Amino acid sequence: MIPSLKLINPKLNLVYSKVLQMVNYTIWSNIKGLSASKKNGRKIGHIRFKGYGWYNTLNYNQSGFKVDQDRSLLHLSKIGDMRIKIYRKIEGCIKAVIIKREGNRWFAIVQADQEPQPLPETKDVVGLDVGLTSFVVDSEGNEIENPRCAEQSEDKLARLQRRLARAVRGSNNYGAIKDKIAKLHKRINCQRDDFLHKLSRMYVNKFDIICVEDLDVKGLKEKGHNRGMHRSIHDASWSKFIFMLSYKAQSAGRKLIKIDPRNTTQRCSACGSIVKKELCDRVHECPYCGFLCNRDYNASRNILLTGMEQPVAPIESKPLHHIFVMQVLAMKWEAAPFRTR
Repeated sequence: MIPSLKLINPKLNLVYSKVLQMVNYTIWSNIKGLSASKKNGRKIGHIRFKGYGWYNTLNYNQSGFKVDQDRSLLHLSKIGDMRIKIYRKIEGCIKAVIIKREGNRWFAIVQADQEPQPLPETKDVVGLDVGLTSFVVDSEGNEIENPRCAEQSEDKLARLQRRLARAVRGSNNYGAIKDKIAKLHKRINCQRDDFLHKLSRMYVNKFDIICVEDLDVKGLKEKGHNRGMHRSIHDASWSKFIFMLSYKAQSAGRKLIKIDPRNTTQRCSACGSIVKKELCDRVHECPYCGFLCNRDYNASRNILLTGMEQPVAPIESKPLHHIFVMQVLAMKWEAAPFRTR
């Protein structure tokens, strides 16, 4: 349909052909994905048309671009040359360049094919249990505090959104407030991504095998009517964390094992008995063997045992080492590094 659409709308000739093809590919991929989700019983809405100001990416796939790192220049077909800031040397064969607009800022995301760089073996394995009270509790006894990035800025975001609702649509004030909201959302995303990158890198560097639950995060957010719980799950970004673990482990020659999450919390990691617990029960106390520990630590042990397919063996209880995440300063977008108390 693209050649015929160019005859109807000659302005499309100003856009590189590959960019148009990738938009077409995105539309049909979304339609297929939504159809498959609908067949699986999920509640699916309608695709919304993205008009002016809503579509923020240009995908130059395979051709139509050239990156000159020596002169810090990016050439895009039908656009021309532009100066760019390269914060890290691009290595490998460049496959695609995605131009993305975030508020008033523009970014070039370079996709390159790189060879894996395996890390030295450590002979260590770990099981990770993600949650909301603590972001991660691992089988080594470490507890990583949940940074709650969105919650830290929710009051400021609510004030800006109220101001936007009172502003006249299309006015200069409306545009200025909208830009402030976009910058705040960007800051929250940067804080969250910085935390997830540092944490996933720490586990990939320290352990040869990482075991996690294969969670249906979207299904968890759709269950029940507790909007606060849904918002907290969305803010935690468990799926993104596991995705980061996955590609970093693959690049470093590590192994990521996803297991069935059923009964990881209810089963006793010492004797294997099922001990029923409600969500409010934060302590695991086995009436059969007397094993007592934090419920998330018990779950992380079960995740490790299941992932390694090891027989259940008695283990000694040990206290959790709580690792705090310092509150992010207002003038910095990066989360502060972890510190142990």
